[in-house]
Amino acid sequence: MEILTILFLAIGLSFDSFAVSVCSGLNLPHIRFFQATKIAIFLALFQAFMPLIGWLVGNSMKSLIEPVDHWIAFGLLSLIGGKMVIESFINSEEREIKNPLHIKVILLLSVATSIDALAVGFSFATMLQKILLAVLIIGAVTFTASMLGILLGKKTGPKINRYAEIAGGLILISIGSKILIQHFFQ
Repeated sequence: MEILTILFLAIGLSFDSFAVSVCSGLNLPHIRFFQATKIAIFLALFQAFMPLIGWLVGNSMKSLIEPVDHWIAFGLLSLIGGKMVIESFINSEEREIKNPLHIKVILLLSVATSIDALAVGFSFATMLQKILLAVLIIGAVTFTASMLGILLGKKTGPKINRYAEIAGGLILISIGSKILIQHFFQ
């Protein structure tokens, strides 16, 4: 898998964390840099390590899934992307985050936004021999997206959430389609 594909995948995965960060910025208009960094670090660590866990599990079952790996990658990425697009239409009042600086809330948000990364890691098992670079890229992109999301939430409001999630979902669906198409033309 080429670095550019991993980068686009990381961008697509980071949109959930970006949306949560925008909500956090909205709920905490006087958030300080250190507090924003705390939220972004949690989101990035979970988003980076879930693919590693998925990759480890997927590698243990590699011989079973190799014949259909392209379909698994396409299916998982399309489901995750479709879910993101559908969730983008949920009313913003229903998505309010009560106290994003509370440790239980940060942990819950980190797990919730990184479940899709676990599924992506599972599909990585058939495409990547080494996972470290992907983990680093996903973590760095998510950290950056989260910090920007908090800042934008403070400045712009909830309008950007919907567009971010739609874009992230479409990116994931596109990458899944690319994997499937490449398999048929190899």
